Amino acid sequence: MQLSSIYRFALKSAAGESLSAARTDSLGLVGDRRWMLVDAQNGRFLTQRLLPQMTLLQARWLAADTLGLTAPGQSPIEVKVPGADSPRCGVLIWKETLSVPDAGDAAAAWLSDWLQRPCRLVYLPAEQGIQIDRNYARPGERAAFSDGFPFLLIGQASLDDLIERVGRPLEMLRFRPNLVVAGAEPYAEDRWKRIRIGDLELRVVKPCSRCVIPTIDLLTAERAADREPLTTLLGYRKGEGGVFFGQNLIAERPGELAVGMPVEVLE
Repeated sequence: MQLSSIYRFALKSAAGESLSAARTDSLGLVGDRRWMLVDAQNGRFLTQRLLPQMTLLQARWLAADTLGLTAPGQSPIEVKVPGADSPRCGVLIWKETLSVPDAGDAAAAWLSDWLQRPCRLVYLPAEQGIQIDRNYARPGERAAFSDGFPFLLIGQASLDDLIERVGRPLEMLRFRPNLVVAGAEPYAEDRWKRIRIGDLELRVVKPCSRCVIPTIDLLTAERAADREPLTTLLGYRKGEGGVFFGQNLIAERPGELAVGMPVEVLE
């Protein structure tokens, strides 16, 4: 088995980018989900669940301290990582409330104009992080603005099997994984408890419950009228608490990843 793809999502719920290699830190892939959009009035986080057009929003790291944003009909804009003295914004992500740096009025105006709703862009410093649910993690293990965990892994064979069942092509990026593994049987990742990729050891802690986002077309931002692939997943991947596809992981320590690295099941 080998690591066949690495994906990073600089801005939560915006388009992802494919990487050939990546460093990891205490929150996951360096730069992954470090930015987030929130409602300007109440600070609640915004995603494709409410705003499917966010799949057309491109957010790329241009440098260690600079995010580049592009969107249809908008001129590109560059946003600097907020400094220590930047104004802070109270935000709500799921049940977690925290105070994080605000990226400023220019970025907020650009995004509000494109989305046609008042919003703010916020940033999560690496030293801050959000404590992972202690039912699955140790005290002090943290994540960025992801949905609860630092890494999401999907087996390529699992997607291939789903595509065959649905009967039409589906892009892996619909499911927003960080790590894709080739060479395993479909859904083999369901049985893993600990794996090693290169020198990085990771614990497989929880299956990923899927929402409406995989039904959104990456090119048009339209939701599938037949709710695929969720409709098919409901037929054979439903369990207690949701419909599951992929596995959430926590790394034991920071390290480096590269496409082509061997993947070993330790437990």
